[in-house]
Amino acid sequence: MKFGQRPVAQLSNTLAVSNAFKIRIYNINNLGYPSVMQEAEARHYFVDEAGDLTLFNKRGKVIVGDEGCSKYFILGTALVERPHELRQKLAGLRQEILNDKYLQKIPSLKKTAISFHAKDDCPEVRMQVYKLLQSWPIKVYAIIRRKNFLVQEVHRNNQFDPSWRYDENKVYDSCVKRLFKDRLHLSPTNYVTFATRGKSARNEALALALSKAKGNFEKTSGKVIHSENKIISNTPSHEPVLQAIDYFLWAIQRLFEKHEDRHFNFVQDKMRRIIDLDDKRFKDYGVYYDERNLLTVDKIKNSL
Repeated sequence: MKFGQRPVAQLSNTLAVSNAFKIRIYNINNLGYPSVMQEAEARHYFVDEAGDLTLFNKRGKVIVGDEGCSKYFILGTALVERPHELRQKLAGLRQEILNDKYLQKIPSLKKTAISFHAKDDCPEVRMQVYKLLQSWPIKVYAIIRRKNFLVQEVHRNNQFDPSWRYDENKVYDSCVKRLFKDRLHLSPTNYVTFATRGKSARNEALALALSKAKGNFEKTSGKVIHSENKIISNTPSHEPVLQAIDYFLWAIQRLFEKHEDRHFNFVQDKMRRIIDLDDKRFKDYGVYYDERNLLTVDKIKNSL
């Protein structure tokens, strides 16, 4: 079997939201990559997260910002051209790194041998991956949630209803809805590959989030979306392009969490839009960062 080929995917379920908008859900275990011809006719989105949605410990104490608990949750997607070629490039780069005698004694290479992961890869590897991604036609979109604002939302909801419980998946799905609000009408076919969260693929819930994103766009634009959207859940070790969005989100995370901009600045031209939903100083819908309003460390500091 040639590189990149897998058994043909079997359709596990089709969610028909409307006559003009269909979402197809695929099983992860027998999924095959789209053919090159299918790739050329579609848009390919790869979705992952940085940070976590944990707010409390088991005793109900707020732990946001404590050791091992992030201050922000980031959901992002990479729109990637020619993903089959990028898979091959990433595989070739990984092999070059594993064969490099200078790097062979680095302990983290055991993880790199399985998949690239920005948090775990050593600086030498990270530099090479970023250089490859910088050269590729990729557009990145991201949603930022400030977890201290999520804590405030939980407390407000509990004041009105003491039985109300915080649900991480609902927050995640709301970010998906916002992330894809104006993405799904641009192509007749969209492949949306989500990095699996935990043990469950949650494809039906994600399909519902995309259908709501479509509905919101139709409501605000007055246009009807005629597109087919194919949802895939996979892991970065099985879908190499998910490793690419991991790298971009790690750069955004370092910018927000550590005020470190070296990696972000290197790939900033790939960052098409970053929405800080909880920065409501100017607008209720948050702050948009794009080529007209470049994201910088100073702007983050001024928003705190």
